[in-house]
Amino acid sequence: MRTEIYPSIWKGLKILALLVVIILAITFLMPLYWMVTGSFKVMTATYVVPPDLFPKNPTIENYIQLLFRNIPSFRWLTNSFIVAGGATILIILFSSLAGYSFAKKRFPGRTILFWLLLATIMLPLQVTFIPLFILMRRLNLFNTLLGMLLPGVAWPFGIFLMRQFIQTIPSEIIDAGRIDGASEIGIWWRIIIPLSKPALGALGIFSFMGVWNDYMWQLVMAKDVKMMTLPVGVSGVMRGQTLINYGLGMAGATFAFIPMLVIFLVFQSYFVKGLTMGAVKG
Repeated sequence: MRTEIYPSIWKGLKILALLVVIILAITFLMPLYWMVTGSFKVMTATYVVPPDLFPKNPTIENYIQLLFRNIPSFRWLTNSFIVAGGATILIILFSSLAGYSFAKKRFPGRTILFWLLLATIMLPLQVTFIPLFILMRRLNLFNTLLGMLLPGVAWPFGIFLMRQFIQTIPSEIIDAGRIDGASEIGIWWRIIIPLSKPALGALGIFSFMGVWNDYMWQLVMAKDVKMMTLPVGVSGVMRGQTLINYGLGMAGATFAFIPMLVIFLVFQSYFVKGLTMGAVKG
Protein backbone atom coordinates (compact mmCIF):
# COMPACT_ATOMS: atom_id res chain seq x y z
CA MET A 1 0.00 0.00 0.00
CA ARG A 2 2.75 2.45 0.91
CA THR A 3 4.62 1.79 -2.32
CA GLU A 4 1.44 2.62 -4.28
CA ILE A 5 0.39 5.78 -2.39
CA TYR A 6 3.73 7.26 -1.45
CA PRO A 7 6.26 5.91 -3.98
CA SER A 8 8.60 8.88 -3.72
CA ILE A 9 8.61 8.85 0.10
CA TRP A 10 9.22 5.09 0.19
CA LYS A 11 12.06 5.43 -2.29
CA GLY A 12 13.56 8.26 -0.25
CA LEU A 13 13.47 6.15 2.91
CA LYS A 14 15.29 3.30 1.16
CA ILE A 15 17.96 5.70 -0.06
CA LEU A 16 18.31 7.15 3.44
CA ALA A 17 18.64 3.66 4.95
CA LEU A 18 21.29 2.81 2.35
CA LEU A 19 23.24 5.96 3.21
CA VAL A 20 23.10 5.12 6.92
CA VAL A 21 24.41 1.60 6.25
CA ILE A 22 27.25 2.98 4.10
CA ILE A 23 28.21 5.52 6.78
CA LEU A 24 28.21 2.83 9.47
CA ALA A 25 30.29 0.51 7.26
CA ILE A 26 32.88 3.22 6.66
CA THR A 27 32.95 4.02 10.38
CA PHE A 28 33.57 0.39 11.33
CA LEU A 29 36.23 -0.04 8.64
CA MET A 30 38.18 3.09 9.59
CA PRO A 31 40.23 1.43 12.39
CA LEU A 32 41.23 -1.35 9.99
CA TYR A 33 42.13 1.20 7.31
CA TRP A 34 44.11 3.24 9.82
CA MET A 35 46.00 0.15 10.96
CA VAL A 36 46.96 -0.95 7.44
CA THR A 37 47.96 2.52 6.20
CA GLY A 38 49.80 3.27 9.44
CA SER A 39 51.95 0.19 8.94
CA PHE A 40 53.49 1.90 5.88
CA LYS A 41 54.42 5.07 7.78
CA VAL A 42 57.72 5.89 9.44
CA MET A 43 57.65 6.52 13.18
CA THR A 44 57.78 10.32 12.87
CA ALA A 45 54.84 10.33 10.43
CA THR A 46 52.59 8.65 12.99
CA TYR A 47 52.97 11.67 15.31
CA VAL A 48 51.92 14.28 12.74
CA VAL A 49 49.00 16.50 13.78
CA PRO A 50 46.58 16.50 12.04
CA PRO A 51 47.23 12.89 10.98
CA ASP A 52 47.65 11.97 7.32
CA LEU A 53 44.88 9.83 5.90
CA PHE A 54 47.27 8.60 3.21
CA PRO A 55 50.99 7.90 3.77
CA LYS A 56 52.91 10.65 1.99
CA ASN A 57 56.10 8.60 1.81
CA PRO A 58 55.01 4.96 2.15
CA THR A 59 57.67 2.48 3.20
CA ILE A 60 57.92 -1.23 3.96
CA GLU A 61 60.67 -0.64 6.53
CA ASN A 62 58.33 -1.59 9.36
CA TYR A 63 57.66 -5.01 7.85
CA ILE A 64 61.36 -5.55 7.11
CA GLN A 65 62.21 -4.72 10.70
CA LEU A 66 59.39 -6.88 12.03
CA LEU A 67 60.14 -9.97 9.96
CA PHE A 68 63.86 -9.96 9.22
CA ARG A 69 65.77 -7.99 11.87
CA ASN A 70 66.40 -9.97 15.05
CA ILE A 71 62.73 -10.03 16.00
CA PRO A 72 61.38 -13.60 16.45
CA SER A 73 58.10 -12.76 14.73
CA PHE A 74 57.72 -16.17 13.10
CA ARG A 75 58.37 -17.86 16.45
CA TRP A 76 55.65 -15.69 17.99
CA LEU A 77 53.38 -16.52 15.06
CA THR A 78 53.98 -20.24 15.60
CA ASN A 79 53.26 -19.87 19.33
CA SER A 80 50.01 -18.06 18.55
CA PHE A 81 48.91 -20.81 16.17
CA ILE A 82 49.74 -23.50 18.73
CA VAL A 83 47.92 -21.73 21.57
CA ALA A 84 44.89 -20.61 19.54
CA GLY A 85 44.64 -23.84 17.52
CA GLY A 86 45.09 -26.14 20.50
CA ALA A 87 42.60 -24.21 22.61
CA THR A 88 40.08 -24.17 19.75
CA ILE A 89 40.26 -27.95 19.30
CA LEU A 90 39.81 -28.57 23.02
CA ILE A 91 36.99 -26.01 23.30
CA ILE A 92 35.12 -27.68 20.42
CA LEU A 93 35.68 -31.11 21.98
CA PHE A 94 34.53 -30.30 25.52
CA SER A 95 31.80 -27.85 24.51
CA SER A 96 30.19 -30.38 22.19
CA LEU A 97 30.31 -33.08 24.88
CA ALA A 98 28.88 -30.78 27.56
CA GLY A 99 26.35 -29.27 25.14
CA TYR A 100 25.11 -32.74 24.21
CA SER A 101 24.74 -33.67 27.89
CA PHE A 102 22.79 -30.53 28.78
CA ALA A 103 20.62 -30.71 25.65
CA LYS A 104 19.67 -34.39 25.46
CA LYS A 105 20.52 -36.08 28.77
CA ARG A 106 18.31 -36.08 31.84
CA PHE A 107 20.01 -36.04 35.25
CA PRO A 108 19.29 -34.46 38.67
CA GLY A 109 20.26 -30.81 38.96
CA ARG A 110 20.75 -30.35 35.22
CA THR A 111 18.95 -27.01 35.02
CA ILE A 112 20.58 -25.57 38.15
CA LEU A 113 24.02 -26.67 37.00
CA PHE A 114 23.48 -25.13 33.58
CA TRP A 115 22.41 -21.77 35.02
CA LEU A 116 25.34 -21.78 37.43
CA LEU A 117 27.58 -22.37 34.42
CA LEU A 118 26.04 -19.42 32.60
CA ALA A 119 26.45 -17.24 35.69
CA THR A 120 30.23 -17.59 35.40
CA ILE A 121 30.08 -15.61 32.14
CA MET A 122 29.32 -12.50 34.21
CA LEU A 123 32.53 -12.86 36.23
CA PRO A 124 35.28 -10.43 35.12
CA LEU A 125 38.31 -12.24 33.77
CA GLN A 126 40.57 -10.36 36.18
CA VAL A 127 38.86 -12.09 39.12
CA THR A 128 40.22 -15.47 38.02
CA PHE A 129 43.75 -14.33 37.14
CA ILE A 130 45.37 -14.91 40.54
CA PRO A 131 43.79 -18.35 41.21
CA LEU A 132 44.63 -19.49 37.68
CA PHE A 133 48.17 -18.18 37.94
CA ILE A 134 48.73 -20.01 41.23
CA LEU A 135 47.27 -23.18 39.74
CA MET A 136 49.52 -22.98 36.67
CA ARG A 137 52.58 -22.43 38.88
CA ARG A 138 51.75 -25.47 41.02
CA LEU A 139 51.25 -27.57 37.89
CA ASN A 140 54.64 -26.35 36.56
CA LEU A 141 52.93 -24.87 33.52
CA PHE A 142 54.16 -21.30 33.97
CA ASN A 143 55.94 -19.95 30.90
CA THR A 144 54.61 -22.79 28.75
CA LEU A 145 52.24 -22.81 25.78
CA LEU A 146 50.10 -25.41 27.53
CA GLY A 147 49.63 -23.06 30.46
CA MET A 148 48.47 -20.33 28.09
CA LEU A 149 45.75 -22.39 26.42
CA LEU A 150 44.38 -24.61 29.21
CA PRO A 151 42.43 -21.97 31.22
CA GLY A 152 40.33 -21.08 28.19
CA VAL A 153 39.28 -24.65 27.42
CA ALA A 154 36.23 -24.66 29.73
CA TRP A 155 34.34 -21.88 27.95
CA PRO A 156 30.77 -21.38 29.23
CA PHE A 157 29.67 -19.55 26.08
CA GLY A 158 30.82 -22.47 23.93
CA ILE A 159 28.79 -24.90 26.03
CA PHE A 160 25.76 -22.59 25.78
CA LEU A 161 26.08 -22.28 22.00
CA MET A 162 26.39 -26.03 21.49
CA ARG A 163 23.56 -26.80 23.88
CA GLN A 164 21.20 -24.42 22.06
CA PHE A 165 22.10 -25.91 18.69
CA ILE A 166 21.96 -29.57 19.74
CA GLN A 167 18.48 -28.98 21.13
CA THR A 168 17.33 -28.46 17.52
CA ILE A 169 18.43 -32.00 16.59
CA PRO A 170 15.41 -34.37 16.74
CA SER A 171 15.65 -36.82 19.62
CA GLU A 172 14.23 -39.53 17.36
CA ILE A 173 17.56 -39.65 15.49
CA ILE A 174 19.42 -40.24 18.76
CA ASP A 175 16.90 -42.90 19.83
CA ALA A 176 17.36 -44.66 16.49
CA GLY A 177 21.11 -44.70 17.11
CA ARG A 178 20.58 -46.31 20.52
CA ILE A 179 18.30 -48.95 19.00
CA ASP A 180 21.06 -49.76 16.50
CA GLY A 181 23.40 -50.40 19.42
CA ALA A 182 25.45 -47.18 19.37
CA SER A 183 27.10 -46.15 22.62
CA GLU A 184 26.86 -42.61 23.98
CA ILE A 185 30.29 -41.80 22.57
CA GLY A 186 29.22 -43.34 19.26
CA ILE A 187 26.06 -41.22 19.19
CA TRP A 188 28.09 -38.11 19.95
CA TRP A 189 30.71 -38.86 17.30
CA ARG A 190 28.51 -40.28 14.52
CA ILE A 191 25.31 -38.27 14.97
CA ILE A 192 25.83 -35.12 17.03
CA ILE A 193 29.14 -34.00 15.53
CA PRO A 194 28.12 -34.35 11.84
CA LEU A 195 24.78 -32.60 12.41
CA SER A 196 26.42 -29.82 14.44
CA LYS A 197 29.00 -28.73 11.87
CA PRO A 198 27.49 -25.23 11.43
CA ALA A 199 27.59 -24.58 15.18
CA LEU A 200 31.06 -26.10 15.46
CA GLY A 201 32.28 -23.80 12.70
CA ALA A 202 30.88 -20.73 14.45
CA LEU A 203 32.32 -21.87 17.77
CA GLY A 204 35.68 -22.50 16.13
CA ILE A 205 35.83 -18.96 14.76
CA PHE A 206 34.77 -17.41 18.07
CA SER A 207 37.25 -19.43 20.12
CA PHE A 208 40.18 -19.05 17.71
CA MET A 209 39.80 -15.27 17.50
CA GLY A 210 39.26 -14.96 21.23
CA VAL A 211 42.38 -16.91 22.17
CA TRP A 212 44.44 -15.34 19.37
CA ASN A 213 43.66 -11.86 20.71
CA ASP A 214 43.94 -12.80 24.38
CA TYR A 215 46.64 -10.37 25.50
CA MET A 216 46.45 -10.18 29.28
CA TRP A 217 46.67 -13.88 30.17
CA GLN A 218 49.41 -14.56 27.65
CA LEU A 219 51.34 -11.55 28.94
CA VAL A 220 51.12 -12.90 32.49
CA MET A 221 52.16 -16.43 31.51
CA ALA A 222 55.02 -15.60 29.09
CA LYS A 223 58.33 -14.96 30.83
CA ASP A 224 60.82 -15.60 28.03
CA VAL A 225 60.74 -13.72 24.75
CA LYS A 226 60.66 -16.94 22.74
CA MET A 227 57.54 -18.09 24.59
CA MET A 228 55.53 -14.97 23.73
CA THR A 229 52.65 -14.96 21.32
CA LEU A 230 52.37 -12.47 18.48
CA PRO A 231 50.21 -9.81 20.24
CA VAL A 232 52.45 -9.83 23.33
CA GLY A 233 55.68 -9.79 21.35
CA VAL A 234 54.66 -6.98 19.02
CA SER A 235 53.52 -4.80 21.92
CA GLY A 236 57.01 -5.15 23.38
CA VAL A 237 59.11 -4.36 20.30
CA MET A 238 57.13 -1.24 19.38
CA ARG A 239 58.30 0.53 22.55
CA GLY A 240 61.38 2.65 21.95
CA GLN A 241 63.57 4.49 24.39
CA THR A 242 61.73 7.80 24.02
CA LEU A 243 58.81 7.30 21.62
CA ILE A 244 56.48 4.46 20.78
CA ASN A 245 56.95 3.21 17.22
CA TYR A 246 53.33 3.09 16.16
CA GLY A 247 54.26 2.25 12.59
CA LEU A 248 56.00 -0.94 13.72
CA GLY A 249 53.12 -1.73 16.05
CA MET A 250 50.55 -1.34 13.26
CA ALA A 251 52.68 -3.52 10.99
CA GLY A 252 52.65 -6.19 13.69
CA ALA A 253 48.89 -5.80 14.15
CA THR A 254 48.36 -6.14 10.40
CA PHE A 255 50.61 -9.20 10.33
CA ALA A 256 48.60 -10.73 13.19
CA PHE A 257 45.29 -9.84 11.53
CA ILE A 258 45.92 -11.78 8.31
CA PRO A 259 45.59 -15.32 9.82
CA MET A 260 42.32 -14.37 11.51
CA LEU A 261 40.97 -13.00 8.22
CA VAL A 262 41.89 -16.22 6.43
CA ILE A 263 40.25 -18.37 9.13
CA PHE A 264 37.08 -16.32 8.97
CA LEU A 265 36.85 -16.45 5.16
CA VAL A 266 37.41 -20.22 5.11
CA PHE A 267 34.73 -20.96 7.72
CA GLN A 268 32.39 -18.08 6.85
CA SER A 269 29.54 -20.32 5.66
CA TYR A 270 29.63 -22.37 8.87
CA PHE A 271 29.71 -19.15 10.89
CA VAL A 272 26.52 -17.79 9.28
CA LYS A 273 24.69 -21.14 9.52
CA GLY A 274 25.72 -21.56 13.13
CA LEU A 275 24.31 -18.20 14.14
CA THR A 276 21.03 -18.56 12.21
CA MET A 277 20.23 -22.24 12.87
CA GLY A 278 21.49 -22.28 16.46
CA ALA A 279 19.21 -19.41 17.36
CA VAL A 280 16.09 -21.43 16.60
CA LYS A 281 14.99 -23.98 19.15
CA GLY A 282 13.31 -27.04 17.69
